[in-house]
Amino acid sequence: MTMTDGYLVACFAASLFSSTRWLRVAQREHYLAWSASRFAARWWRLGIINPLLFVMTAAVVVASAWFPFACLAAALVVCVGPLGLGIKGRTSSLAWTRRLRTVAAAMVLFAVVLFLALRQLGARSVGYAVVVVLVPALIDVALVVLKPVEQRFARKYVTQAANTLERINPIRVAITGSYGKTTIKGYVRHLLSETRSVVASPASFNNSAGLSRSVNEHLTDGTEIFVAEMGTYGPGEIAELVSWIQPSISVLSAIGPVHLERFGDLDTVVASKSEIFSTSRTAVINVDAYGLAAEADRLQASGIDVLRCSAKDSTADIFVTSDEGLSVTVSNRMIVAGLESDAAATNVACAVAVATALDVPDETIAHLLTNLPTADHRRQVLLGQSGVTIVDDTYNSNPAGAAAALETLARTGANRKAVVTPGMIELGNRQTSENRRFGVDASLIADDLIIVGRTNKAALANGARDGTARVHVLPNRDEAIKWVRENLRAGDAVLYENDLPDHYP
Repeated sequence: MTMTDGYLVACFAASLFSSTRWLRVAQREHYLAWSASRFAARWWRLGIINPLLFVMTAAVVVASAWFPFACLAAALVVCVGPLGLGIKGRTSSLAWTRRLRTVAAAMVLFAVVLFLALRQLGARSVGYAVVVVLVPALIDVALVVLKPVEQRFARKYVTQAANTLERINPIRVAITGSYGKTTIKGYVRHLLSETRSVVASPASFNNSAGLSRSVNEHLTDGTEIFVAEMGTYGPGEIAELVSWIQPSISVLSAIGPVHLERFGDLDTVVASKSEIFSTSRTAVINVDAYGLAAEADRLQASGIDVLRCSAKDSTADIFVTSDEGLSVTVSNRMIVAGLESDAAATNVACAVAVATALDVPDETIAHLLTNLPTADHRRQVLLGQSGVTIVDDTYNSNPAGAAAALETLARTGANRKAVVTPGMIELGNRQTSENRRFGVDASLIADDLIIVGRTNKAALANGARDGTARVHVLPNRDEAIKWVRENLRAGDAVLYENDLPDHYP
């Protein structure tokens, strides 16, 4: 083997080693195309050392055109960097699923073809170094190429689910929104539980794979209602789900800047979420949300029965207030008044609207509203062994939910209050401003603001300057939990607001 072939082998081995880091990112980002490259750019720009390492890598790539052995330095850097992004993962280890193995195999194939082509063309060392650096891009190319293959592979499960739905023929209720959909799904299941046989999609199974699995594994003969939570990252995805689930009752709970970096603007969010009504006979809409009052009017004009839900407009079909306890009015008749509850008013209104549409008696609704379930990790109030009150809102990443969680923390009446958060993500051009505002609000309510990681560090810290909270910056959630255990005592409270897997800086 020649020296040049030795460089090829070394660079190929470095590519394989480096790829495990970026394959983990792709898996955690649900195999979205270009996610590996996007996160690579984010990590290599982080701090001082990582940009210096990247500049050094670019320099040795160029230098390898004259000094072939320099490509080995590029191989070494991509094996150890970017610093902070581990190979194994602290919170989200690599899982070698069938899909990940397929992506990895495709990436390796592309790398082999490139290395051999470069060897034949004589572009050798400099070319080898370039391929090593572009491993995230190779993974993204594999994701793009394999997307139609994966869609075809998943189609058989969707077809099976569609056939099962047709055979059992339950009433299908679909729920979407920028936030609140998982909570509303739980409320709907609860409010129907005494009068109907209900199956709801578990956890956050809200895409095609998750919903087809929910049907195939959980729907049985005799099921009267199937409740499907539907999520989307862009236009057309909910339309695809609706095409085979075909809900007759659909709920649109809220519009907000969640995933805004993928949608672009709130009007696109409204249009994308409204795809859920294409097969519906009844539309349940939170008309307090951005753009949804007009959407309700449009749907009603098209002949769909619309149930307007509101916490502001007393003339709405379902009007819920929480000023002095939860009060629920349906078509001007009071269902319950002054109920002690921490539930968001519009979430309750949407769930009650579904129950009403399915003829659940008023007295049954009133009875079941007294013990609404709490969605896991969404404003869950727990008491730790040390006597510290814990507000667990780690599955939330939207401004409205974060504000509600701060209110819950304030109502604990704790001696000392702390907020632990990495901030909110995927808010597009509003991410900095929304996190800064959250930093302001948190620092006015809490005594301590613990900022986790560096993704939103600057925005949160900047906002906290307008309040009185002591600011602590910690590298990860484990360190934050350690801080809470060492500093909070019985009678204190902590809000864990959002949590990010460690492929985020």
